[in-house]
Amino acid sequence: MLDVADPTTAQPVRAALRRAAPALLAYAAVRLLGVVVLASWGLVEGEGWHQLLSARWDSLWYTRIAEEGYGYTLYLPDGRIHSNLAFFPLLPWLERTVAAITPLAPADAGLAVSWFSSLAAAWGIFAVADRLYGRRTGIALAVLWAVLPTGIVQSMAYSESLFTALAAWAVYALLTRRWVWAGGLAALAGLTRPVGLAVVAAVWVTAAVALRPEGWRGPWRSPSGPALGMAIAPLGWLGYVAWTGARTGSPLGYLDIQHQWGNGFDGGLAFAGFVRDNLTGPFPLAGIGLLAAIALVGWLYVLCVRQHQPLPLLVLCGVVAALALAGSGYFGSKPRLLMPAFPLLLPPAAALARIRTTPAALILGCAALASAVYGAFWLHGSGPP
Repeated sequence: MLDVADPTTAQPVRAALRRAAPALLAYAAVRLLGVVVLASWGLVEGEGWHQLLSARWDSLWYTRIAEEGYGYTLYLPDGRIHSNLAFFPLLPWLERTVAAITPLAPADAGLAVSWFSSLAAAWGIFAVADRLYGRRTGIALAVLWAVLPTGIVQSMAYSESLFTALAAWAVYALLTRRWVWAGGLAALAGLTRPVGLAVVAAVWVTAAVALRPEGWRGPWRSPSGPALGMAIAPLGWLGYVAWTGARTGSPLGYLDIQHQWGNGFDGGLAFAGFVRDNLTGPFPLAGIGLLAAIALVGWLYVLCVRQHQPLPLLVLCGVVAALALAGSGYFGSKPRLLMPAFPLLLPPAAALARIRTTPAALILGCAALASAVYGAFWLHGSGPP
């Protein structure tokens, strides 16, 4: 490790923020570029950027929950049933709270929460990489996360930014052996998205290793030991799933709700069929592109292992990728679902950190422009359901 600074204990928060400032400024610039390109595209298409970011697709469901609570069900003409119980509660809770204490409407509160969370996520991502590989790698990783093709989602009233912020800081807490903080952040992540299980898994696996006699001294005697973090971590996810089960009258109520939405876990069979259909259909290049994308994810994970990333990072991105690729939901959402797997970007971030500043900035600048253009095209087209 080139830099093992601890920005939450060894330095005051203000100093830690100064250290992260280049990463946060670069991240904010990339996201601002994405919104500006989206707004400019909207002038031609006749659709406002504000509606696309705050009042389309899932953001409408979150806003309704914030305004009316749970209980709304949409009955589709084909017989499918979509219940808003499919959406975890932390984002709408925050939307309702922000709307109650500010002049913002719930939809705008959702945007505010998402934008603030995206900065918190960028800071957490920077902190993880900075601790492990140094400041330049931290900056590169935060910017790489911003320039993902689906990066515009980070600026939407969606839960990806909030979840990634909680996941990144939970990983950082694990790296610094703050077990209670890690467990608490994992519990909040479990209230944010179903994939909160990935953060719980990272806490459990890391804490289980630390609980070995040679791994940690006296964990059971310390109130901040691994065992307590393990106990806290699943409470958010289990609490919401149990509440949903009680509300629907079935212990498997949440799984039934997800099934009604067409979501489930089949080990990747449905996704394999989707790839096969593209390969044998009229546009085989689409299938080839999907295979290349899957291979890229696998290759990046192998590089993460070879990079000797700490256990919590490998568990987090491994479980996130497995749940995203092996699920049977809408296939167009898979790139968005992979977004919290930020450790996959550490190998290219480390490579960028080793080259000179000017060519690295040029590479990231071109990627930022491409991401902004793709995001505008995407949201004015099929969008991220």
